[in-house]
Amino acid sequence: SNMYSLGSYKKLCLDYFENKLAFLSLLILFILVVLSLLSPIISPQNPYNLAEINIIDGRLPPGSQSYKGFVYILGTDDQGRDMLSAILYGLRISLGVGISSGVLAFILGLSVGLFAAYQGGKVDMLIMRFVDIQLSFPAILIALILLTTLGRGTDKVIIALIASQWVYYARVARGTALTELNKEYIESARCLNLSKLRIIFFQLLPNCLPPLIVVMTIEIGHAIALEATLSFLGVGLPITKTSLGLLISNGYEYMLYGKYWISMFPGIALLFLILTINVVGDHLRDILNPRLNQ
Repeated sequence: SNMYSLGSYKKLCLDYFENKLAFLSLLILFILVVLSLLSPIISPQNPYNLAEINIIDGRLPPGSQSYKGFVYILGTDDQGRDMLSAILYGLRISLGVGISSGVLAFILGLSVGLFAAYQGGKVDMLIMRFVDIQLSFPAILIALILLTTLGRGTDKVIIALIASQWVYYARVARGTALTELNKEYIESARCLNLSKLRIIFFQLLPNCLPPLIVVMTIEIGHAIALEATLSFLGVGLPITKTSLGLLISNGYEYMLYGKYWISMFPGIALLFLILTINVVGDHLRDILNPRLNQ
């Protein structure tokens, strides 16, 4: 009954790797993820360990040497932290927040969207009107309001990102589910007197996943960008959890004095991270589009 069999998924994977740009983006994204996971091991310095940081080494340009002989490849920030180490740790935090909020928003939006589509009638109308109202507000505005109320903290940022992004998944899930509900395999499942939950999770859900996986990939990139924006504005993650957005914010004021590296290198890392995620998601959308695979 499923639209996408194991063989078709294998074909989609082969089609994906035929695109050189998509493959290169996936490779870069994989490297960034591995670097972020291994950051405590491969980083030259622990930017959170005060014993390894010396304020005397603050704002040194790339390639500078510390008084102990250590070479700062990407320079240091205003606190004397090695920028390369700070970026690796920042990647880990940005990816962790983006992926966790994206997955949780995916689960919430998927559940609400499928429930609304299957129930129909007034339930569907009420849920979708609420979704429409929230979609009329910018995601950053909703996140700002929530963080102003809840305060700073990693868990609070994740809650704000979930609350501002679940509606995108709900909208796509509901639209996809409405199309699938008119197909014969759903009617057959109803004729077999299967339970509502079994139809939703074992018949409807597998056929709604491909477009939602694409949305999740792109929305994770949006979540990382939104978290960086919030941290740059000073309402996101606390200073003890230095994400890429917070690193950019820390060096912003020094750009006027020629200390470009404090903001520029974290900005480049953030750019590559979001760009690769968007390219991967964009190509996934192309190969999972049923009209392109007929």
